Amino acid sequence: MGYDTLFFRGSDDGQMVATALAEGRVILTRDTRIMKRGVVARGQLKAILIRSDEPEQQIRQVVATLNLDIQFQQFAICLECNQPLEERTKEQVENRVPPYVFKTQHQYMECPTCRRIYWKGTHWQAMTRRLEQFGKD
Repeated sequence: MGYDTLFFRGSDDGQMVATALAEGRVILTRDTRIMKRGVVARGQLKAILIRSDEPEQQIRQVVATLNLDIQFQQFAICLECNQPLEERTKEQVENRVPPYVFKTQHQYMECPTCRRIYWKGTHWQAMTRRLEQFGKD
């Protein structure tokens, strides 16, 4: 959806909390112990206890709780490394995308960090349709 996110892979909850505080992040968790931490209980750090095991329900909860705009900046952030994407011309990606994609697509974006190329193909269209469903609920 174009929002800056960070997936915490560590096992040290204290480090996750410190990172969230330092970077002004919101913690999304299924761990009730996180919700009982002092900085969360006192409101110094926003955390959302995710109730459902179902990913679509989780997204609905986060969108509703944070009042997120599902049309925010789709096609703006790299799915791999969370960096803002940069526009590229067809010529710049000619030898870096499949021939059919080059023939049928006209708008390209690239991650300046991991160099991944994006285009608004069928996957993007399917994800856009799914996100639009969240706005109708």
